Amino acid sequence: MIAVLNYRAGNLTSVKRALDHENIPSAITDDAESLAQARGIIFPGVGAAGSAMHNLRNSGLDKILKELLARGKPMLGICLGCQIILDKSMENHASTLSILPGSCERFQDELQDEHGDPINIPHMGWNNVNLVKQCELFQDVPREAEFYFVHSYFPVPHKDLVIGDTHYGREFCSVFGRPGLWAMQFHPEKSGRPGLKILNNFYKYCMNA
Repeated sequence: MIAVLNYRAGNLTSVKRALDHENIPSAITDDAESLAQARGIIFPGVGAAGSAMHNLRNSGLDKILKELLARGKPMLGICLGCQIILDKSMENHASTLSILPGSCERFQDELQDEHGDPINIPHMGWNNVNLVKQCELFQDVPREAEFYFVHSYFPVPHKDLVIGDTHYGREFCSVFGRPGLWAMQFHPEKSGRPGLKILNNFYKYCMNA
């Protein structure tokens, strides 16, 4: 079973629906025992970093998550769940989980697109991911595949953790992590077949871990 971490953030049900569509057994849960017994954890979310951290700390899920990851539990962070596994976020000036080193920054208002026009913030739409290193989650995903993004902030992890980047007014990291602990700024659950393939690859990794 894959646990979808319930910390009162948005977008949990859309991840669950995508897993159901692929016949991947899953449950939305904040129960420590269920999280410990799960084969892997998906840490999704839509919302603000400050309120997310408030919910995680008040529920004790921040400590539970760190303990499980220290034991080698596989995890996939998505969007807000990708951003707050780093040390800090410019959003709400939040101190975040410090699971991996790095920060989360906001797109600058002065950034321009390829035509010299100001970019729209939030970044909302389809973009590709340029992989700079191999990643199990992208096995059999076409390199030209596009993924769905909705965000105003983006991760800036330690350079050794960067797996893929995307261009929107500037180059930014869109996938980072290490084997067994990955994070992506885009929404695989909303990205059609390529995104569903990523979720299946994560499930396969969890079952073999």
